[in-house]
Order: sequence, then C-alpha cells, then structure tokens
Amino acid sequence: MQILYFAWVRERIGLPRENVETSAKTVNELVAELSAREERYAVAFADTSALRVALDQELSEFDAPLEGVREVAFFPPMTGG
Repeated sequence: MQILYFAWVRERIGLPRENVETSAKTVNELVAELSAREERYAVAFADTSALRVALDQELSEFDAPLEGVREVAFFPPMTGG
C-alpha cells in the first residue's frame, strides 16, 4: 500500500511517500502501526483530529476499512482564501 504525506505531516515524518506492508484493517489501525514505528510518526499522528485522510483519492474517515485500498493520503484540513 502506498502512503502519501502532505504539508506538515510530510515535514514531521520526513518523507513525501512510502510503500508499507500492513495487516491493519482500518485507517485507525494503520495510524497505530505507523505511530509505533518511530517517534517522528508518533508526533505526526499524535492528534488525528487535526488530520484528514483520503483512500484512493477519496476523502474518508479514520474508521474506514482498508480492504482493497491501494493509496492512503494524510494531510491537514484545507482552508480557502
């Protein structure tokens, strides 16, 4: 599964994207797996209420299932101007 990181999430993790093998069934489980890897992931995912997630380029929720998903993107909420 390809994981994409945008804006300050990318800055905290230090990567724009990575391929991950996971047994996670939901986005929340994926976040828990990533957070357990290293401190930089734990910092980036410390407050998921400050994040949005897209599964295969469609906005989703953190309790969404990952079955069949090829791409997960994490990013902060967008603001217009």
